[in-house]
Amino acid sequence: MERWVIAAKKADFKRTAELFHIDQVTARLIRNRDVTGDEAIRRYLHGDLSELPSWKAMKGVAEAVDILRDKIRMRRPVRIIGDYDIDGVTASYILQKGLERVGARVDVMIPDRITDGYGINESLIAAAAQDGIDTIVTCDNGIAAAAQIQTAKELGLTVIVTDHHEVPYMEQGDGKVFLLPPADVVINPRQEGCDYPFKQLCGACVGMQLVSGLYDSFGIDEREMEEFLEFAAIATIGDVMDLTGDNRILVKEGMERLRHTMNRGLQALIAANGLDQQQLSPYHIGFVIGPCLNAGGRLDTARRSLALLNAKTVEEAERLAADLKALNDERKDMTEQGVARAVEMVEHSSLCRDRVLVIYLPECHESLAGIIAGRLRERYHKPSIVLTRTQEGVKGSGRSIEAYSMYDELVRVKDLLTKFGGHPMAAGLSLGEADVPEFRKRLNELCTLQEEDLAEKVVIDAAMPIGYIRKDLVREFELLEPFGKGNTRPLFALRQVRMLECRIFGKNRNVVKMKVMDDQGYSIDGVYFGDGDGFVNDVRNKGRLNVVYYPSVNSYRGRENLQIVITHYQ
Repeated sequence: MERWVIAAKKADFKRTAELFHIDQVTARLIRNRDVTGDEAIRRYLHGDLSELPSWKAMKGVAEAVDILRDKIRMRRPVRIIGDYDIDGVTASYILQKGLERVGARVDVMIPDRITDGYGINESLIAAAAQDGIDTIVTCDNGIAAAAQIQTAKELGLTVIVTDHHEVPYMEQGDGKVFLLPPADVVINPRQEGCDYPFKQLCGACVGMQLVSGLYDSFGIDEREMEEFLEFAAIATIGDVMDLTGDNRILVKEGMERLRHTMNRGLQALIAANGLDQQQLSPYHIGFVIGPCLNAGGRLDTARRSLALLNAKTVEEAERLAADLKALNDERKDMTEQGVARAVEMVEHSSLCRDRVLVIYLPECHESLAGIIAGRLRERYHKPSIVLTRTQEGVKGSGRSIEAYSMYDELVRVKDLLTKFGGHPMAAGLSLGEADVPEFRKRLNELCTLQEEDLAEKVVIDAAMPIGYIRKDLVREFELLEPFGKGNTRPLFALRQVRMLECRIFGKNRNVVKMKVMDDQGYSIDGVYFGDGDGFVNDVRNKGRLNVVYYPSVNSYRGRENLQIVITHYQ
C-alpha cells in the first residue's frame, strides 16, 4: 500500500531563486528538504571542508591525543579493534594510517563475525594482553561494552573508545540515565556533554576527528587529512547515514576524490566490478563497492577487506578485489534464498498480521540477517528483525521505518536480550532460542504504530508537466547531490499520461522503455525498472496512468536526450 503525498512547504521561491541564481523549481526542492534561511541554503549548495567543525569541539579527543602522545613517546604498542562492516573496516584503516603517520607502534584486529561477534569482547581483550598490547583504541564499537572494557582495565590496559552508536541508558523516573563504559576516554558525539554540533557522523568520521587531533598535535599539515575523505564517504554511504549537514559535505568532497583515487585496492575493486571510476556515484558505493567490502566480513573475514585497502602492489590488489567480488556474488545468491524463505513465512502464517516482523530463520547465515531484514522492510514497510541460530544462541539484525525507533523499542524488552545495540533505524541483538516467541509477542504488544505509519509514503516534490523538463534544469538538480537517506532524489508527478511503444528488456524482463505523452501533446522518452510484464499489462488495461518520476539526461554513443525514470505508478 502506498500513500502519495505532495510536499506543500511554503517559502519565497522567487526570492531564493534570484538570490542563488537557480530555477524556482530548484528553490522549491531545497525547501522541501527542510533547508531554510539564506545561510543554510548557501551551505547546502556550496558548503566546503572549511565549514566542518574542528576536532576540538568533540568531547574526549583532546584527552585521547594526550594519552596517545605519551604512548607513542614511550613506544608502547597500540591495537585498534574495529568492526567487520564497511564503516568498521574504513574506520580501522583511517585510524591505522593516522597512527602510523604520527609514529605509533600500531596493529589492527577486526573481530570475526562468527567466532567473536560484534565489537570488542573478552577473547579479544585477553589476546591483546597476551600480545603485550598497552592501549586499545576501538572504532565503530565499544560504547555498549561496559563489562568487556572493565575486564580490559582490570588487566591493566588503557582503553580509548571511538564510536557513533547510541549510548546505552536506563529509564529512571521521567528521564534516562546514560551508561558510559569505564574506558580512559570515550569519543562519541552522541554522549552527554559533547558540544560537537553534528551528531550523525558514522564511526569512520568519528575516528577521523581523533586523527585530526593527532595531526594537529604533531604539527602535520591538516591537508594530509584529505586522503581520508574518500574512505569517510564510503563509510557514510555504506552505513546509511543521513546525507545532511556535515555528512553532505564529507560525501560530496569524498566522492570527488574517490573518482581520482590512488588507493590500489579501491582502483582494483572499481575495475573488478566494471565501473567507470570517473563516473562513480553514491549509488555505486551503496550497491556495488560497499557490498563487496562488506562481503569479506559476512562470508569470510573483514581482514580481507582491510588488506585490500592496504594493498601494496597492483597484483595483490587485483587478487583481493576478485576474491571480494566472488564472495559478494555468492552472498547475493544466499540472500535471495533467505528472502524467498522469509517472504513465504510472512505470507503463509499469522506473521502477516504483525506490525513488527520477527522472522526466525535458523539455518540462515547470520551475516545475511540484516540484509534480509532490510529487504523485508522495503517489501512490507514494517520494522523487520531477522534471527538466526548460532553456537551461543540466537542472533539477529533489525531494520526499521521512520516512525519506529528500533533501539528504543529493544530497550523496552531488554530483559529478554543477552546483548543489543544500534540506533533508531537499525540494531543488532542476541537472545536465547526459547525466548524468540515471547520476544515477537512483546514487541508487537508494545508497538504503537498506526495503519498510516505502515503505508509506504511516497513524497512528491511537485507536479511538473513534461513541457517544463529541460536539460539545463536537470543539470541544475545536480547541485542538490549527493542523494541518499535524508536527502532524497527529487520526485515529480504526472497525471493521466499515455504510455506508447512499450518494449520490455532485460533477461529478467525488468526494464520497460516507452514514450510518455500528456494531454498537451508533449512527449518524452520514459523508462521503468521493475516488473516489466506487470507494468505493460497495467498500461493495456488502464490506458492512462498517474506516475511519479525523476528526469535525467540519457547519454548514448555521444548523443544526449531527456528521459524520465518512472519510480511509482497508479
